[in-house]
Amino acid sequence: MPARAPRILGIDEFAFRKGHTYGTVLVDVESSRPVDVLPDRETGTVAAWLQEHPGAEIICRDRLMAFTKAIRQAAPDALEVADRWHLLQNLSTAVEKTCRRHRECLRRPTASESTTALVTRETALLDRIRRRHAEVNELAATGLSLNAIGRRLRLDRKTVRRYRSKDLGGLLASAQDRGHGLLDPFIEHVQHRFQAGCTSSMQLYREVLALGYTGGYHVVNRYVAAIRKGIAIPARALTPSPRDITSWIMRPEETLSPSDIAHAGTVENVTW
Repeated sequence: MPARAPRILGIDEFAFRKGHTYGTVLVDVESSRPVDVLPDRETGTVAAWLQEHPGAEIICRDRLMAFTKAIRQAAPDALEVADRWHLLQNLSTAVEKTCRRHRECLRRPTASESTTALVTRETALLDRIRRRHAEVNELAATGLSLNAIGRRLRLDRKTVRRYRSKDLGGLLASAQDRGHGLLDPFIEHVQHRFQAGCTSSMQLYREVLALGYTGGYHVVNRYVAAIRKGIAIPARALTPSPRDITSWIMRPEETLSPSDIAHAGTVENVTW
């Protein structure tokens, strides 16, 4: 191990045993070679190493506060920079939030789609989410625990925690994504075959299974019953999720499939 630290030093934590015991790895960023391994990730341990091995001009670190304190104590003249992984993570989070805010511009109805019917289908669910979000947060503001809120509203703890920890916009967007359903990509096929005279739910179920449908028979049967009653929701144009769009933007183009590239181009044309 050299007496002096490398000019560009990387400091990161790693797990000896995930969730229990962590150490610190020090790396020469320019050569991508490990320099040393420390038994923990405490401020004092890292600061002592930096004092014993001066010379780092740039220190690339993650967001652990212990590392920040150690650098300020033992290498105050070094330039601190965030590591690439965290920069990309921050950028990815910002891109996904932006996609969620502007996702409505990506909704494009198909020629057979009834916009009014789609709005009606979603309204009840979204109104219920808004009401639950308000109820949970109003009770939380009074100091009630998650368990107490769950008992009051007859919700399980996991559901209460989701309403408490997520912003309303994210909850609404997730609900709209779920609303597409497993059958949505196959609705046009079901409608076309029904109009052609195939009215058997079981036969239509077999056909969509062959096309890649992964849901249950009862979903198909319920939709066929809705066609008979004249209340079936037409096929809707699927909106890519914010996470999908973020993936298309953030990943290197050479890792994208032709389908991904086409979807990304469509999103770019709509938003620009």
